[in-house]
Amino acid sequence: MRYRGEKFWAWADPTLHHRYHDEVLNDGTKIDVQVRLSRTGETQLFIGVYGESGTLIAEEAYYTRPHETMSRALVWGVGRARSFAAGSISVKSIQNA
Repeated sequence: MRYRGEKFWAWADPTLHHRYHDEVLNDGTKIDVQVRLSRTGETQLFIGVYGESGTLIAEEAYYTRPHETMSRALVWGVGRARSFAAGSISVKSIQNA
């Protein structure tokens, strides 16, 4: 079970069409990347990184990804989540986003 943080709950809107990518990495870290179109047609992105037991490590939400399709934003988000999980991006940089 994932323990969602404030960024997820502020971003969540189950009425909007979305796509997602869930992945469990070799060390048990879980990534959850979701992309959707807002009611005004903006591409929006959510990135969540969670520990093996589901504890929240970091979450990021983008309310607009200008000039990106849902597919392109999803690919970018998965890469960013993997980079964070590998230690290339610090928790501080994500929490300040």
